[in-house]
Amino acid sequence: ELVALLGAGLSLIETLETLAERRSQDGSAGGVLGELVRSMQEGQAFSVALRRFPAHFPELFIASIAASEHTGEMVPALERYLRYHAQLGAVRQKIVSASLYPAMLCVVGIAVATFLLCFLVPRFSRVYEGMEDKLPLASRWLMHWGAFASEHGLGLLVAAGTGLVAMAVLATRPAVRTWLGRVLQDNRWLGAKVRLLQLSRFYRSLGLLLGGGIPLTKALRMAQGLLPLSLQSAAGAATVDVSQGRSLSNSLQASALTTPVALRLLRAGERNGQTAEMLEKAAAFHDTEMNHWIDRFTRLFEPVLMLVIGLAIGGIVILLYLPIFELAGALQ
Repeated sequence: ELVALLGAGLSLIETLETLAERRSQDGSAGGVLGELVRSMQEGQAFSVALRRFPAHFPELFIASIAASEHTGEMVPALERYLRYHAQLGAVRQKIVSASLYPAMLCVVGIAVATFLLCFLVPRFSRVYEGMEDKLPLASRWLMHWGAFASEHGLGLLVAAGTGLVAMAVLATRPAVRTWLGRVLQDNRWLGAKVRLLQLSRFYRSLGLLLGGGIPLTKALRMAQGLLPLSLQSAAGAATVDVSQGRSLSNSLQASALTTPVALRLLRAGERNGQTAEMLEKAAAFHDTEMNHWIDRFTRLFEPVLMLVIGLAIGGIVILLYLPIFELAGALQ
């Protein structure tokens, strides 16, 4: 909306006033826009006003606006940021879409297994009372669980709810997220792809900042914060090398922050003065590679997951009815 109104010839303050009036019914967004208008009417620059709301405006967006205020090209800067945000969102949406169906399968499978173990098994355990010695070992264990669940159903429900709440709280902790990220990076099958996704985002962010006219060392420091902690030290070392006069491609290569494709594109960009464009091309190349890998992975993972869930639920049902089959065979 900001790009459309500015492109139509409205001044920045008029544009923000229009957006604030349009969103006056939305307390949060309208309040922020109103504060931006007041700050600019007091003579502050747009980027300075945006810095008052770090929860609403990312650092990359503010830096793009600050650079455009020196060049007078705010609309192109906003369009570049929109493309950047859309491309990042496309990769994120691809990952979310690919994980949605397996997540639903897991939820349904766990719900069915919970129903069997906590509702059906306790009732079967009453049917088989006094027959424990005649039951197969696995069925005997299942019946013992049924008796336990029947006697402590409320306690199990409270424990399950507490566990879910604890997991949700832990998932919001930065230390836990860092640990999970480190586990994913160290994973034998997923680590390389996770690292490639992080580097792609780093290249795209760095290309956006350089394309907006931000100096290389400052852009590196800003893009460094988008990397996980395990790679931020490497990015810091690359920033020091660049500040000492070393080329960007060699600095990133020495810090193990390049791929073969990205390294060749960077060197080509340094020769012809198109470093920002080559960084964006490297990010687009790796994003396409990730999309293909996600498609292949989900086509393989989904049937394997369905098979595992089916075997688990089928195993519970078979163990429930196995004594009946054996008794019918004995009667015959």
